[in-house]
Amino acid sequence: MPRFSVIVPSYKVQAYLPACLESVLSQSYEDLEVIAVDDRSPDVCGEIVDEFAARDPRVRPVHLARNKGVGQARNAGIAEATGDYLVFLDGDDVLAPHALRAIADRLKETGEPDVLVHGHALAHWSGETVPDAAAGLLTEQGPAPFRLEDRRGLLRVPAAAWNKVCRREFVEREGFAFPAGSHEAVAWTYPVLMAAESIATLDRVCVHHRQRRRCVPAQAGPGCPDHFDVFDQYDRVFAYVDSRPELAQWRPVLFRAMVDELAALFTGRGRLPRGSHAEFLKRARVQYRVHRVPGHPVPPRSRLRHALIRRGLYRSYRLVELAKRISHRTTRPVVRLADSLRSAALRLHYRVQLRLPLRADRAVFAAYGGRGHGCNPGALEEAFRAFAPHIRTAWIARPEHHHTIPTATRRLTPGTAAHWTALARSKYLVTNDDFGRPLVKRPGQVLVQTQHGTPLKHMGLDLLERPAAARDLDFEELLAGVAQWDHVLSPNRHTTLTWERVYPGGYTTLPYGYPRNDVFQKATSEDVRRLRESLGIPEGTVAILYAPTHRDYRRTQRAALDLDRFLRRLGPRFVVLARAHHRHGGPLASPAPARVVDVTDHPSVEALCLASDALVTDYSSLMFDYANLDRPIVIHAGDDDHAAYEAARGTYFDLRSFAPGAVARSEDELTDIFATGHWRGSRSTQLRSAFRERFCPYDDGRAAERVVRHVVLGETDLPPVTPLSDRHPVPSAAATLDHPPLPTVSR
Repeated sequence: MPRFSVIVPSYKVQAYLPACLESVLSQSYEDLEVIAVDDRSPDVCGEIVDEFAARDPRVRPVHLARNKGVGQARNAGIAEATGDYLVFLDGDDVLAPHALRAIADRLKETGEPDVLVHGHALAHWSGETVPDAAAGLLTEQGPAPFRLEDRRGLLRVPAAAWNKVCRREFVEREGFAFPAGSHEAVAWTYPVLMAAESIATLDRVCVHHRQRRRCVPAQAGPGCPDHFDVFDQYDRVFAYVDSRPELAQWRPVLFRAMVDELAALFTGRGRLPRGSHAEFLKRARVQYRVHRVPGHPVPPRSRLRHALIRRGLYRSYRLVELAKRISHRTTRPVVRLADSLRSAALRLHYRVQLRLPLRADRAVFAAYGGRGHGCNPGALEEAFRAFAPHIRTAWIARPEHHHTIPTATRRLTPGTAAHWTALARSKYLVTNDDFGRPLVKRPGQVLVQTQHGTPLKHMGLDLLERPAAARDLDFEELLAGVAQWDHVLSPNRHTTLTWERVYPGGYTTLPYGYPRNDVFQKATSEDVRRLRESLGIPEGTVAILYAPTHRDYRRTQRAALDLDRFLRRLGPRFVVLARAHHRHGGPLASPAPARVVDVTDHPSVEALCLASDALVTDYSSLMFDYANLDRPIVIHAGDDDHAAYEAARGTYFDLRSFAPGAVARSEDELTDIFATGHWRGSRSTQLRSAFRERFCPYDDGRAAERVVRHVVLGETDLPPVTPLSDRHPVPSAAATLDHPPLPTVSR
């Protein structure tokens, strides 16, 4: 029994069929069979199928006695299939290289779901290939597999057979089959998704679907799709829903999808035969009345389409659309002109400010390109006010982050005149990123580059050999920015040596520690209690901070850990604080399972570290900061993930050989580490101690003070660094409790 049965119906595609079949047979994943169905094609499709079958035993030809249409041809293929999963291709499609291997891996990873929805690209007749606009709906965030109720947006993915892989037993059990007609995929897709007990997605282009030149007939004729067939197909969908009362919730959603498709067919240029619009609109109005669900409001953006179909207001619709196009064409040039004038005025304003005297009592701060107050610049801004109160501070952040800025600090919005004035005339510029372009650093200005972590993954010039990670990084621009740095902060010798090599410049390295970590030595047990209470962490529980890093080589991010399953197996004594990377774009699990607190948008990662009892991460530099708390750290990095990360981004040392604690290569191992208490055992403590000695020599709670005293006050006799043995960071809440009994781990 093969893993995949790839079903390929063919009719008048002799020019494309060889490429289609070759794309399947050349896959790196070879456990497959090809059911090539000749739908009584009048060209040589049947001969091509037989030729491929003669040279490759995995090809099984099926010749239909008469032409039945693509749906019936697929049914004939399903009847012959023996594979675990059914893969559908049109005869002029192409399967992307390694697509079946990616699909097989995702199926295994998600527990053999009933349906897998994967990405596709549209291959136009001109040669242009365009990813589908709905690709964002296939992001791999959250738990998988899931049911349609959990990801309703999947109904907006094109209703097609070639973007879904279906478990054959599921299809046979439910009795699914393709109907006849030009829009047969409508009556297949919706019932399949609604009936599936488990669904997964794969955010990867697996199929290049050919867009043939659209048929624009004077009258309907052979070879042109019969778009009136769409009415019958939606009747079948609603009949299926009516036969299953538990699916009644989907009627409003399906109704809106139907109206959108009918409106698109009616208004699309060349979609309907000339002279048939009146009849199509008449039938659409009947369809609207039959399937409308009373009491369900129409979304504002869809009201015009609904009015067109419900009332037949075609002329009114055309007038409104014409007015919108005229308005759009008129507004865009005006807006562009206004933006250009504003940009020119701001550039002129900046040049004027650059000629005015520097203000020696001003400092401007920013972090992460306009995010809120925090990280090393945030700790330094507070230290400026504490140790150099004569300096007036300002913080650059987008308006949605202004609430994080202390009241004593001036708020600046990027791109405003006040923002450019501050950059031009403040003596001190402090950031962990950059201030954007074009920044002109004047003589007398002091730029402090704080950075935002100890480098584990390759950075700076080392990315020249890592295009997947570098992406569109402009190295000339990078070095131009480095040339403006005066001081760079470093928390350890490894960081100093790395920065000076990958960011070559004339700056001075300040090995004083990271200011953001000062709070770990200054916080009290009362601070920990208060933070846990504010986060809703139940008393007596172990709080695990889960913070995976960003994957440069993935277009969308997904969590490698199923938090719901992980916590179910550990029992009620554990909770998880789930924090996605700031470039992740959303929570790690949506919706969040019980006992998971989504802290992705929490303004202070330092507060989360203090509130937690242990850290679970993969390659995040947060581990180096967390080690200053002397609390358990567990590395969760599977072999496949480790190999992919090393290949795409690369690391400066083998983390799993010099880890800050226990290492889990799978979810099962991670569960065992916490269930057995190994996460805070003697071996983990020994590993953490060695890790701290190497990476935490300066973070004694006075890093920010040393920076301000040296850079601003000009002092050379700085506070000495407290040795690791004399530091006493605040203990975690779990450290004050008796070790809980080992929970029973369910397998």
